[in-house]
Amino acid sequence: MKVAPLLRASMATGRISHSLIHTGQHYDKALSDVFFEQLDIPRPDVSLDVGSGTQAGQTAKILERIEPVLADGLDGEPFDWLIVVGDVNSTMAAALAAAKLNIPIAHVEAGLRSFDRTMPEEINRIVTDSISDLLLVSDPAGLEHLAKEGHDNSKVHLVGNLMIDTLMHSLTKAKELGTLNELGLTPSSYGLVTLHRPSNVDDPKTLKNLLDVLVKTSLELPLVFAVHPRTKARLESFGLLAGLEAEPNLTLLPPQGYLEFLCLSSQARVVVTDSGGLQEETTVLGIPCLTMRENTERPITVSEGSSTLIGNDADLLAQNLRLVLDDKYDIGQCPELWDGKAADRIVGAISGTLTAQPTAL
Repeated sequence: MKVAPLLRASMATGRISHSLIHTGQHYDKALSDVFFEQLDIPRPDVSLDVGSGTQAGQTAKILERIEPVLADGLDGEPFDWLIVVGDVNSTMAAALAAAKLNIPIAHVEAGLRSFDRTMPEEINRIVTDSISDLLLVSDPAGLEHLAKEGHDNSKVHLVGNLMIDTLMHSLTKAKELGTLNELGLTPSSYGLVTLHRPSNVDDPKTLKNLLDVLVKTSLELPLVFAVHPRTKARLESFGLLAGLEAEPNLTLLPPQGYLEFLCLSSQARVVVTDSGGLQEETTVLGIPCLTMRENTERPITVSEGSSTLIGNDADLLAQNLRLVLDDKYDIGQCPELWDGKAADRIVGAISGTLTAQPTAL
């Protein structure tokens, strides 16, 4: 979702030759391949097929497999830049490999911080920013974080949010899908739920308490629950899946394609999630987002946008759902530069520093 607008913008310049590298960290067809198809992303030039594994094992595989790709360059020409996005293991591992080969690194979504080092993503963010040569920031909080950490201001650019580029590019197409009709839903008449983080789904008591609130809410507002494979495994092992499936106003769905999911999220009355990206999308769309996390690397979605941090507090979840149902929830405003033009700014920042042509993403 972040690479798609970047590719469009880079190709539009006619100045940048690129090679698209897919690590395969997210390897499930429903969670990966469909995004290439729906977002019109060309097939990767290189697929590393890393798959799942432990944090260390996955990082090691990416390092080992991407190093010769970066060393070989594009058609025999060395890469001028490696562009990495986000905060997953692929982001950090690819950046480490490039740094060892003295290839400059541009980090898209630099400066995001949750200040929770128990999250693997937080370590990935800090390490990647520390070795990157160009820090491309999505909101003003990121500028403050990088300044406090002592990063050279000349390397830092506020460019806006790539996720919003994809959202705006795809929104009309998504809404034209028949997803709502197929589920018997109408706009603003249902809530959307996604949960997958360990803090929410790994403890049976915590998960059951959250589900009890959702089931009760569904009596007033039908809910659609897009069930992540990890969450489904927990529901099955805790003996909770059959009970959920029997709830008449709670629809369980398998993982959705980007467009199908955007069709659902963009027309929901409320979203309950522990996803980072959904916090951003709902803020732009003006939809209440109850974020099931104790902290967020996207605090602007709370301070300015439509997100409220809930943690895994079932009572707090119930209180905020009540505010939504009573039309008393504050949806905030859209942050600066979340306007669908971030990719153009990013390509401009990178083009201004190019010495030749090839770039790896």
